[in-house]
Amino acid sequence: MKIIITKYPIDLLFCLGCSLILPPLVLLDINNILRILIGLPFVLFIPGYLLLAGFFPQNNLNGGLESVEKIAFSFGLSIALIPLIGILLYYSPFGLKLESILFSIFGFIFAIGIISIYRWYKISPQKRFNISLILILPKSKTKLDRILLSILIITIIITIITAIFVAFSPIRQETSTEFYLLGSTGKTTGYPKNIITGQQANVTIGLINHEKKIMNYTVEIWLINQTITYNQSSKTNETTYHEMWFMTTMSIMLHPFPENTGVIWKPQWEQQYMFSSNKTGKYTLTFLLYPSSLQNNYNKTENYKDIAAKKIQNAYESIYLWVNIS
Repeated sequence: MKIIITKYPIDLLFCLGCSLILPPLVLLDINNILRILIGLPFVLFIPGYLLLAGFFPQNNLNGGLESVEKIAFSFGLSIALIPLIGILLYYSPFGLKLESILFSIFGFIFAIGIISIYRWYKISPQKRFNISLILILPKSKTKLDRILLSILIITIIITIITAIFVAFSPIRQETSTEFYLLGSTGKTTGYPKNIITGQQANVTIGLINHEKKIMNYTVEIWLINQTITYNQSSKTNETTYHEMWFMTTMSIMLHPFPENTGVIWKPQWEQQYMFSSNKTGKYTLTFLLYPSSLQNNYNKTENYKDIAAKKIQNAYESIYLWVNIS
């Protein structure tokens, strides 16, 4: 790196000038590929470079960093800083939104850039770090220096290639369904545990569709008498189904739930379910969720214990509520 003495911190001014194009680049929804290519330096390099410039405004002859070291550390520091900004935003009232992330990164770059320029001007011209547009790698004095320098350069290249690969790879969206049960109070308490035959009890069933598409759910409710024993030889719990009585079925069509981390959670679909039974004993009121419409005609007087294991195994989600009926 050729060092020359100038009156201006060219590198810092260049980084700040480039950062001014960041907001319009994102907000105006410019071509995605172009936006990624131009935006990568603002995530992988510029924040760390400006922060290092603030800490080490002097050249390497006066306690500063070598040019290659500064470039390498800038990548590592930037990769550490951006997730930290994201974590702070996640726990702030602004949330993880495009606008909040954009202006947080821009604000950090601009603020640390001004501080770095101020620090640069505070030291004497002879001690300042200056950079020209001519890049000349420093001559290594030993074999170890050459090896370390080669590793550093390879690491930087791998980091850039990896970042570009990740940026252009299709994002795999995680899908899921929230399936939950609330007690009579509308909270995760107050579930019916001890009821008498013929007594009406109630719970609230809830669903939220995070599957990124319209879903036609089926919820089947069963009253199951079962025992669980521990098999010493296989070291596993084994379930034996003695009774499985059909209670009811529900069909629910749900559109994808809007994903917005800045919005307070709210239910998408909830329904109160009233139930009673004339049987006695210890049962599990079992709620089985299937991600499609099922047309099954079950008889409420028939014991389906033979298909219990298969039904539960094929369910997308399941919830069990232990009730003692006397």
